[in-house]
Amino acid sequence: MKKKFPSSQLIINEDGTIFHLHIKPENVADKIILVGDPGRVALVASHFDNVECNISSREFNTITGTYKGKRITVVSTGIGCDNVDIVVNELDALVNIDFETREEKDTFRQLELVRIGTCGGLQPHTPVGTFVCSQKSIGFDGLLNFYAGRDEACDLEFEQAFLKHMGWTGNMCAPAPYVIDANAELIERIGKDDMVRGVTIACGGFYGPQGRELRIPLRDPNQNSKIEAFKYNNMQITNFEMESSALAGLSKLLGHKAMTVCMVIANRLKEEANTGYKNTIDTLIKTVLDRF
Repeated sequence: MKKKFPSSQLIINEDGTIFHLHIKPENVADKIILVGDPGRVALVASHFDNVECNISSREFNTITGTYKGKRITVVSTGIGCDNVDIVVNELDALVNIDFETREEKDTFRQLELVRIGTCGGLQPHTPVGTFVCSQKSIGFDGLLNFYAGRDEACDLEFEQAFLKHMGWTGNMCAPAPYVIDANAELIERIGKDDMVRGVTIACGGFYGPQGRELRIPLRDPNQNSKIEAFKYNNMQITNFEMESSALAGLSKLLGHKAMTVCMVIANRLKEEANTGYKNTIDTLIKTVLDRF
C-alpha cells in the first residue's frame, strides 16, 4: 500500500504550490544549486541562457533556467540548518510525491544539490580565497538526530572520537554532533583536484557556536583551539559554516546526491577577513556551473 501524506504533513497552497517555497513540481530541475543569500540567486541566474520562472517567498527565491544546455534550478535557503530542512524536504516532495493523490510516486526521481556558500577557515592551508569542498560535515545543529536512519547514514566512529576530544561525552549540556559524508561522485566532479577537501563544522549559530565572543562570555573559551587541534585518520577540521551537515544528511536519507563548496572569507588563525568577497565568489559560481 502506498504511503499517503495528509494535509497536516504535506501542506500544499491553494494555487498548487508547496507551502514555503511557493513553487510547483514543474518548476524543479534535476540539478539544483542552493545559496544562502536570496540576492545571490540572481547572480547565479545571470549566467543562464534563459529563465523559465522567477519566484520569491520569504527568504526563499527560486529561479529555474538553462546553462549551456543544462536545466538548473537555483534556490536561496537563508541561513542555518533549520532552513535547509525546509528546502530539502520540500524539493524532494515536489519531485517524489504526487500532489493530486498525495501519494508517493512509483518512480523515484533523484536530485543533485550543490550548495555554494562562504565559510571561515580554521587551518593554515585554508587562507582567505580558498575553495573548500565539504567532504565530511560535523553537524552541531542536531537536526539529523530527529530522523530515522541517522546512525546508519553517519560516521559513528568519527563522532565518538570528536566527542571524546572535545570532552563532550556524557555531557547532557553539550551539542550532540553527527558526522555525515557528502556524495563522493559529486565531490570528484565539482571539486576535481583544485579545491581543498575539507571536514566542515556546520554550526547552529554565527557567534557563540563558532567561538565568537561579544557581550556574552563563552561557556568554553578553548572550544576553537580544541577544534583546530582535532585529528582523525589524517583528517583535520578545515572550516566553519552553517548548512552543509543538514544538506548532506537529509539528501543521503532521501536518496539524493548533495555536497557543499564554500569560499573562505575569514581565517581565524591568520586573523584575516575579506568583506568584499561578493565580487570574487562569482568565480566559484561559474566553476560549479561548468562542472555541474
